[in-house]
Amino acid sequence: MAGFWGKRKREQEAAQAAQDADLARRAEQALVATDERIRTAGDELAFAEAELGASLTKDLKAALDAVKTHLREAFQLHQLNHDEIPDTDEELRTRNARIVQLCEWAEDLLDEKTSALAESVARVRQAPQIIAQVRRDSEALSARIPQTRSTIERLSTRYAASAMHQISASADEAEQLISFATHGADVSERRRAARQNEEANLALETATEATRRAGALMDAVEDFEIEALRAESTLAEVVADSRGDIIAARKAPNVPAVTSAVAELEGALDALSPAGTPADPFAELTQLRTANTALDDAIAKAEYRQQNPLPSIAQVQHSLDDADRQLGVARGLISGHRGWIGADARTRFAEAERLRIDIPELMAAEDTREQALAGARRVAQLAAEALQLAQRDIDSARPQQQQDWGGDGWGGGRRGGGDVMGGIMGGLVIGSILDGIFD
Repeated sequence: MAGFWGKRKREQEAAQAAQDADLARRAEQALVATDERIRTAGDELAFAEAELGASLTKDLKAALDAVKTHLREAFQLHQLNHDEIPDTDEELRTRNARIVQLCEWAEDLLDEKTSALAESVARVRQAPQIIAQVRRDSEALSARIPQTRSTIERLSTRYAASAMHQISASADEAEQLISFATHGADVSERRRAARQNEEANLALETATEATRRAGALMDAVEDFEIEALRAESTLAEVVADSRGDIIAARKAPNVPAVTSAVAELEGALDALSPAGTPADPFAELTQLRTANTALDDAIAKAEYRQQNPLPSIAQVQHSLDDADRQLGVARGLISGHRGWIGADARTRFAEAERLRIDIPELMAAEDTREQALAGARRVAQLAAEALQLAQRDIDSARPQQQQDWGGDGWGGGRRGGGDVMGGIMGGLVIGSILDGIFD
């Protein structure tokens, strides 16, 4: 058996040694590769600064500085592995793992920053083609301006100014953006010819964005007409639905909330623009939907209240008084036996007191009175549970049997302290119940 365990131990040591050797080899290879990657990234940074300028390459420069700093740590760890001071296997393993970790982080960071910069470099190198595309887009967008103006004028005769304000100036704004894009393309060409690449790139980016925004503004005019027609169609459906709801409301419970909601919905219907006049279908649809939803909510609430009558304030107050009595009994018992009361009883009592605080504020409003009643009942339940648990803790803390109180001369038989306390507690609980009955 000893030979078996010895063989197994030697196998484990050999496997660990092989893993350590592989880790050391990976650490050396990672150091060499990362050091070479830093040199390559430095060359890429120099070329990028020449084409993009310092501001667009600052992220790569900062990353390169951070990588150089951390790679010095990796080289120091590698040096410690090969100095004259003997090291344990664990020390060598920890250092090599740290070297691999630092090199992998450096490679990932440099890859991320150079990839992001490569897009900008490619864009700069394609600047002539991009400038030509900006000019073509500007010409195409300029050709759309007259049609956009005509569409806005036509829609202005159909829709109110409140609806048209979101597109009424779109043609003028698009025309200004097109002019700005053309000017930006010219500036980019001049700056690039003067080898002011950073300013040239900025001008080209703003020109490209200007053409995009101009196109979006003119597309929004066409989208507006489609959305307005859709809003008109939906408005007609909501009008029909609202009139049906007003008729159905006659069968709903006759309460002030329903009457008021019906009046609001009728007012929203009366406020609709007459046929043939400019209208704002978006605003009218929003107003009518709001009034329609309010009526539905009022009817649902009235029907619920009809089936579930609202408790009176006196009923809630009676439940609250009962809860306060339960709390008082529990408070007295817990305060008188603090050293004997466990966590369960204390937790329920604390939760009951916390819930009790919010109940008076919930009693007045009809919307929260049911919540107040439920809260009062919950307080009473928690207080009763706390009382029961506290009594259990007291009984379990006492000795099972106590000495007689005077023997037979005091009436014979044994009267334990638990029996006396049980009688007292029974009287308190019964008294609280009887008080609740005759309130």
